[in-house]
Amino acid sequence: MLILGIESSCDETGVALVETGAGAVPRLLAHDLHSQIDMHRAYGGVVPELASRDHIRRVLPLTESVLWQAGRALADVDWIAYTRGPGLAGALLVGAGVACAMAAALDKPTLGIHHLEGHLLSPFLSSDPPEFPFVALLVSGGHTQLMRVDGVGRYELLGETIDDAAGEAFDKSAKLLGLGYPGGPALSRLAQQGDAGAFKLPRPLLHSGDLDFSFAGLKTAVLTQARKLGDALESRKADLAASTQAAIVEVLVRKSSMALKQTGLRRLVVAGGVGANALLRQELDAACTAGGVRVHYPELHLCTDNGAMIALAAGMRLQAGLASIGPSDDPSRNPYAFDVRPRWPLAELVS
Repeated sequence: MLILGIESSCDETGVALVETGAGAVPRLLAHDLHSQIDMHRAYGGVVPELASRDHIRRVLPLTESVLWQAGRALADVDWIAYTRGPGLAGALLVGAGVACAMAAALDKPTLGIHHLEGHLLSPFLSSDPPEFPFVALLVSGGHTQLMRVDGVGRYELLGETIDDAAGEAFDKSAKLLGLGYPGGPALSRLAQQGDAGAFKLPRPLLHSGDLDFSFAGLKTAVLTQARKLGDALESRKADLAASTQAAIVEVLVRKSSMALKQTGLRRLVVAGGVGANALLRQELDAACTAGGVRVHYPELHLCTDNGAMIALAAGMRLQAGLASIGPSDDPSRNPYAFDVRPRWPLAELVS
């Protein structure tokens, strides 16, 4: 089964071809990605209208590129999957509209995919794919969640952020330090030059006894410390960046360890953009090795938003008999009618 996946939830246009089959390991045949970082950098963040217009320009050339790389024709595709949500409404509509138009022209079925489920399942495309069940740490953009995953569509929320997510803490702290956009990677690079113990920053909810997260207080502490430093901030910026990163990583690692202990599971999956952070991987590897736990990550090039994770999630849903998550579930509707879900709790996908 050949699945074309289209991702357009925010500021990256991704297209991929994934091949799946009964009992077979999913195989990524080709993928291509265009990032809008350079375009949005001038504004210090994503401008939704510009993002939507750029998706329109990019999605068809990327599709042609992926088909050429894989040596396949559009007619060879069996299913067309697209990101239905969550994300920016206009950006989502571009991917959904193109996917459903192509499917209608080819008389092929479509499947709208949850963006976070794509991230959650993306390690199945890695060289070291996980096995069910596992604990998942989802750290993607405005989402930080711990999930118990017993199978495709079998998800239990263990804990989530009650305000800022880890990715937002990275980005907002970077902005406070004048590091530009995108802030998270810039802060992580600068942190490599600093002393992580230079500033005592809070670890919110670290000892709360539950698995929820809170990073808004950390961002405020970074702002307070930056103001205290005043003119000396420039010379201490790397130290403050390192201390900020260390606080975020410690909370993520400790809460993940707690989730593993509470569930009794011996396997951890880390997914989402923050999952590419080198310090987070280093500390999780150390904690999991000490606890006798296997930890799995997506390949680095699949940590950001991409079409491969959307095609993969579609394939795994179809193999599990769980294709019923889109508006076309209603047989009275046009099978190529579509809607998008800018806000869409992952818990709604539970089978």
